[in-house]
Amino acid sequence: MYSQSVHAETSLQALFAFIKANPLGVLTTAIPSSANPLIQSTHIPWVLDAYTDDPTAPVKGRLRGHMARQNPQSKSMIEACTESGTNQLQQEVMILFTGADHHYVTPKFYTETKPTSGKVVPTWNYAAAQIYGKATVYYDSSASETSDFLSQQLHDLSQHCETCIMGFTGTDGKSGPWEVSDAPERYIDLMKKAIIGIEVTIERIDGKVKMSQEMSAGDRQGVVHGFKSLESDVGGRIAALVEECGMKKDSQKSSR
Repeated sequence: MYSQSVHAETSLQALFAFIKANPLGVLTTAIPSSANPLIQSTHIPWVLDAYTDDPTAPVKGRLRGHMARQNPQSKSMIEACTESGTNQLQQEVMILFTGADHHYVTPKFYTETKPTSGKVVPTWNYAAAQIYGKATVYYDSSASETSDFLSQQLHDLSQHCETCIMGFTGTDGKSGPWEVSDAPERYIDLMKKAIIGIEVTIERIDGKVKMSQEMSAGDRQGVVHGFKSLESDVGGRIAALVEECGMKKDSQKSSR
């Protein structure tokens, strides 16, 4: 991931919080296959397991996901594991997470630089994290470890999404979360046979939060005002992020 120092997010704690808040990640693999493309990607919701804040740790955490067995990317992973005689992929995989709020930034928002020199161009504000690591694939539907992995994965993912994303906590007058046990057991068993499980060790992680920090204070204020003037939900959230990131940049600058 290319990132200027002003945009780089180096805090592991912040990056893991970002992943929990934006669990839909794009799994990308590069696996030689006679039947499928070399490079493949799939959107997958992930569960973040126990992790460490130690940047020197060889494994900083683990991500668990699942995908359709009939997905060509699944078939390539199963083929590679079958040929190697292990359920671990030899190739490194990458998972990309992107923040929900992102937006085009017009040069018209730069109220300090545009009127004086005109030396401004459009850009895009966004936040993202990239994970690199090795994947273990649970694809043998007859193996107890596959069944156990998928049962735990489905339970943990649904609980996280139901409570943290949907807000169905069962408290303060809110309804309770949907649970896997709400569906017939036989139905869930059939669904489990149609998917494979994936566990990825987090060996490297890069993060980027690009919210106009590279601009002068005057231009940042122009961006904040410009997004607020859109009078949209996403515009309001982008404006708040630009303000927050700008304050963080100014604080770091003044502490040097």
